[in-house]
Order: sequence, then structure tokens, then C-alpha cells
Amino acid sequence: MPVILPGETELYALTDSRLSLGRPLEEVVRALLGAGIRIVQYREKKMKGGEMLEECRLMRRLCDEYDACFIVDDHVDLAMISRADGVHIGQEDIPLPDVRALVGPDMCIGLSTHSPEQAREAARLGADYIGVGPVFATQTKEDVVAPVGFSYLDWAAAEAGVPFVAIGGIKEHNIGEVARHGARCCALVSELVGAPDIGAKVEAVRRAMRAGMNR
Repeated sequence: MPVILPGETELYALTDSRLSLGRPLEEVVRALLGAGIRIVQYREKKMKGGEMLEECRLMRRLCDEYDACFIVDDHVDLAMISRADGVHIGQEDIPLPDVRALVGPDMCIGLSTHSPEQAREAARLGADYIGVGPVFATQTKEDVVAPVGFSYLDWAAAEAGVPFVAIGGIKEHNIGEVARHGARCCALVSELVGAPDIGAKVEAVRRAMRAGMNR
């Protein structure tokens, strides 16, 4: 199936087993996909490589079943072995040109950015999309940079020139404000995977985002 990029869909979900209320990955991801999520990123920080590979293969099968886009965070090797649609890297990970040399021309590459300068460099290097954030403070990553607020998001909405996803501390109560600042795709972690009823939470978040877009 064609790769789905931010902007072609409103919500981008990330996994985190620590926040999933003890539910297995298959249950969480199937609930996300069943609620209409079109992009799911596998992001786990504390597991062994073999266990992560098995989970990536599971996610590949689930995303195939629901015609969704499967992204792997950081681990280029896992993305390649599990036939992911894309890999998402950070500023301190393997440089984008080297990742491209490994994965070839067809796998999409997303790059986290925290400033206009990093966004321009990402576009120059050929990133398929960029992450813009963290918009708000977040506790879902241990090595997170300081929040960038709305100034960088405003710039990205007007000037980025590549598809982008807003990320970092985005919840149902603030996603409308993020949308008003120009985000047309938002990434969420704990708000979705930590919800007792994932499907209902996805719908509530989607409604809040669309309300923000229409203001």
C-alpha cells in the first residue's frame, strides 16, 4: 500500500507498553486501527531486541490488515527486517543520508526537529516528513528537549515545505489549540494508549481537533 504521510490523516499514534494499562500490544494497536488511526509508530525503549522484533512483525501484520502505515522509531534494523513503511529518527540518531543508504528509496523517513534551522536541514536532506515539537512538556521520553511552544509550530505551518506532525504533550484538552496554530496532523502517546476505551478516546480527540481547525 502507499505510504501515508502526516497531513493525509489527522492522528498519528505511538505505542508505549509502560502506559498501556497492562494490555498486550495487539489489543492496543487493534483498538487504535479499528478506530481509524492510519499511522502507528512502534516506540519502545526498554525491551530486548528480539522481543521488539516480534512485536514489529505483529504490527506489520496488523497494519496490513487495516491498510495503515507502520513506522518504527529509531531502530533502522527492526524497520528493515519487519518491512516497516517507515522509520522515525531523532537529531542524535544515525544521520538521515546514512539511513537512506540503508533503507533504500521506498521506505519513508521521518526526522524530529525542534527549530526552523533543523526543519530546513531536514528538507534539504530529503526527509519525507518532520516531527515538530515538543509543543508542550512531555514525560513519555526520558531524553526530551525543552518545549518549543507555538512559535515553531506557527513557522512550520507557514514555511516548513514538507509534511509535518506536531508532537509532545498533546491531549484532548489542548489539541484544538494545536490545530488552530496550523497543525493538520498530531501525534499522541499516553492520551490514546493509556485510555480505558481507546476507540472512544480517538473519537473524542478527533472531534476536538476538528473543532480547533474550524475556529
